[in-house]
Amino acid sequence: MLDNAKAMHPPLPLIKTWVWMMLESGNPEIEDKGRNNLIASFGSLAEANRYLSEHTQ
Repeated sequence: MLDNAKAMHPPLPLIKTWVWMMLESGNPEIEDKGRNNLIASFGSLAEANRYLSEHTQ
């Protein structure tokens, strides 16, 4: 059951919002918040990127 909990990810629109915050907001505090949210949800930015690559077209 714990493995299933690890497989859960936030909704795709929320993930995309965090990416926008990190890359395009122009505000360092908002950039940090987006980055921190992605890392907290995926463990790393690389894993977040992998997930987005697999789930967006």
